Amino acid sequence: MTSASFQMLISMVLYVAVVLFIGFYFAKRANESSENYYIGGRSLGPWVAAFSAEASDMSGWLLMGLPGLAYWSGLADAFWTAIGLAIGTYLNWLLVAKRLRRYSHVANNSITIPDFFSNRFHEKKKVIMMISSRLILVFFCVYASSCFVTCGKLFSAMFGFNYQAMMVVGVILVVTYTFLGGFLAESASDFMQAIVMILALVIILTLGVANAGGFSAVLENIRNMPGFLEFFSLASPVVDENGVQAVENGVALFGEAAPYSGLSALSMLAWGLGYFGVPQVLLRFMAIRKADELKKSRRIGTIWVLISLGSSVTIGLIGRVLFPTALTTASDAENIFSLMASSMLHPLFAGLVMAGIFAATISSSDSYLLIASSAVAKNIYQGIMKKEATDRQVMKVSRITMILIAFFGAIIALDENSVIFTIVSFAWAGFGATFGPLMLFSLFWKRTTREGAIAGMLSGAAVVFIWNLLLKPLGGIFGIYELLPAFIISSLVIVVVSLCTKDVSPEIKEEFERAKTFEC
Repeated sequence: MTSASFQMLISMVLYVAVVLFIGFYFAKRANESSENYYIGGRSLGPWVAAFSAEASDMSGWLLMGLPGLAYWSGLADAFWTAIGLAIGTYLNWLLVAKRLRRYSHVANNSITIPDFFSNRFHEKKKVIMMISSRLILVFFCVYASSCFVTCGKLFSAMFGFNYQAMMVVGVILVVTYTFLGGFLAESASDFMQAIVMILALVIILTLGVANAGGFSAVLENIRNMPGFLEFFSLASPVVDENGVQAVENGVALFGEAAPYSGLSALSMLAWGLGYFGVPQVLLRFMAIRKADELKKSRRIGTIWVLISLGSSVTIGLIGRVLFPTALTTASDAENIFSLMASSMLHPLFAGLVMAGIFAATISSSDSYLLIASSAVAKNIYQGIMKKEATDRQVMKVSRITMILIAFFGAIIALDENSVIFTIVSFAWAGFGATFGPLMLFSLFWKRTTREGAIAGMLSGAAVVFIWNLLLKPLGGIFGIYELLPAFIISSLVIVVVSLCTKDVSPEIKEEFERAKTFEC
């Protein structure tokens, strides 16, 4: 290991030590009750709620997956994805946050998403709880694997360590940290990590522009790459049978720009629909101390997202100008942020900036593990199997489940050629289509029935798998992002089945109305 690499490693180790300290600090309070462990006793302030929601949502793909997408295929896919996410962030805070905070309290003080759905429809047989908990397990195993891939890629690219070994180290660190402090530690560290992430993006963006000779020089160079700077064209790297881009006389080769239709843009904008169903964000809405503080959180979160997404996409484009032939596969392209940081900064500062990637990874994976384990321990074990279980028993089951989820996530992440953006997009579609339509209808349509809710969840999840695995490979109109058709079909199924089944009880209607104005 070189002296520069060692200095970067020292910076990152110090950062990790701070994160672990936060876990130890909150350990005692977190273990006082399951409500504290899973939702922090509904005590988050507006800044912590906003920053932790966005940091846990964006994960390592913000600093690796999205810049890598822009580096590899140009502006179109990355731009429309970022626009969709920015719009979805704002609308989620505007439409869902306050209503969910109130309704989750009214619905028997629900502290998890499966809890809320089950209590919303006054279930006696916990079918909704069972289905939603199992779907959370499936999609969060996939989601967690994307974070573990980030850990492996980061340390492998930066220090030349073995990918699988570094991925396992990342898994152990995240599990240890989440084990200790639960939701409060997770939210507090997410606040810090959101600051690290946005500073890292802005610093690398600024230095990248300066090293490239200014924005005008960047634009001039990018225009020489067919389709790279177009909203409705896609750059087409010339690749061999192994997916490696051809380089000739020091120049990366591109073919003719591929057409990019309005339907393709719409399908990438559909990323914004995912926000209505991702548990790690919805849980922050439920955990804020006062519903009236959500307006402030909305402004903070939206500004953070706009700056972060804009910086991330632009870094990918600038990286192609600065290092046009350095990263020659779609998987390697996701290292452009770390390559720029290590090339333009003193090793100690580079290590701190690189901690931004690790920060994003930790802030997301701890959320995924905590929510997925709560789905088993709180919703299945205590909610269905052993209703008299104590808080101590629930948290014990939760931690065992956490280890198992991390294990399966690590198995998925063993392939070092995995593309982070692809993994995240599938899990995001799963949550968005499974829970997004149901969340909106549960909050805003009184006539939604239990049967409609079950049918909507199952149809949304089924379409995500069918579209991704069977229809998408056919191309053409089927080549769109699976979240869009799955979200639409799930919504239609909820409406049709609800109208074809018996109306909800007067008690549910009264609770629905009370949630509109409940003070909390």
